[in-house]
Amino acid sequence: MSHASDAPANPTPLSDWHVKNGAKMADFAGWLMPIQYPTGIIAEHKQTREAAALFDICHMGEFSVSGPGAAAALDRMLPRGVCSQKVGVCRYNFLVNEQGGVIDDLLVYRMAAEEFFIVVNAGTADNDAKIIQSRLPDTVTFTDLRQALGKLDLQGPRCFEVLADLGLATDALPKYYSWGRYNFLGNEMIISRTGYTGERGVELYIPRNQALKYWEALTAHPLVKPVGLGARDTLRLEMGYPLYGHEMDENTTPVEAGFGAMLDYKTRPTLAQAALLLPPKKRLVGLKLEGRRAARNGMVLCDAAKKPVGTVTSGAFSPSLGYAVAMAFVEGAEAPAAGTPFLIGDPASAQLPASVVEMPFYKDATARK
Repeated sequence: MSHASDAPANPTPLSDWHVKNGAKMADFAGWLMPIQYPTGIIAEHKQTREAAALFDICHMGEFSVSGPGAAAALDRMLPRGVCSQKVGVCRYNFLVNEQGGVIDDLLVYRMAAEEFFIVVNAGTADNDAKIIQSRLPDTVTFTDLRQALGKLDLQGPRCFEVLADLGLATDALPKYYSWGRYNFLGNEMIISRTGYTGERGVELYIPRNQALKYWEALTAHPLVKPVGLGARDTLRLEMGYPLYGHEMDENTTPVEAGFGAMLDYKTRPTLAQAALLLPPKKRLVGLKLEGRRAARNGMVLCDAAKKPVGTVTSGAFSPSLGYAVAMAFVEGAEAPAAGTPFLIGDPASAQLPASVVEMPFYKDATARK
């Protein structure tokens, strides 16, 4: 989500490297980030699907929540259980308001019985920090780690080969959606098996002042190339992964966004439980378009009779599939069945034909392998 502000964008520790290596830079969530490198978005997309790609994710926010009562406090705050989460496990979760709307989607790492590591989106990080702190009891300590940590994502089916060549035994790496502590290139760090591309990958949490050292060591490997936010967006869209500000916001619940099955708010008291138990007002669906022309965020979604029934949230040409795909919200408590036809665009103008398909759009990703 773009950050509308007159203030200059914050550089990451790697912004100078990106500029020197020809990256097209732009303001993203208040940070100066690489959108693409000279090879282009499609080449970077294919690099991630076929080999290994490195992403600068130093703009993201990281917090620590620890002390007596930390687990119970987060359990009350988040719609997906925390007390049931095992040490060593990462869980996708949501910071919500009292109406069930998503303030942010985030990752919760359980570090110990009463210690948690939370990773949040860049554009919402300041607000997230205030809200989380306001909901914690005095016995729990909140620590903002953004100035201390950097984050690099190494993604792609061959990323384990890269790590092995650099001295990290891949048979000791964590399983999918787990984390561990490792010594890698001279530093103790957290490494997790999550990501935003659908491919096998790791997230490296490194000392922020050593981000350039790790970036250069990894990009020097012949299997690795740097990849920007443009390809990151097409990769996540092919997997049906949400982007905050598009598929999620404070007027959209996790249930409406398609994550109701992973939540356990029905069986335990939690913030927004009553709101989440109400029938959803809309449902997120995946759409396959006829051809290469892409739908865009905000375009009107119409039924076969050209009646407006929803809104496109994300859309792009899929480099892996060879046609355009999109995600959209359709009004109503029930999601339309696969194959349901829709038209995208203003009813008074030329519209793009589309039909509902199951997500993810791309079925051959390697994240769980």
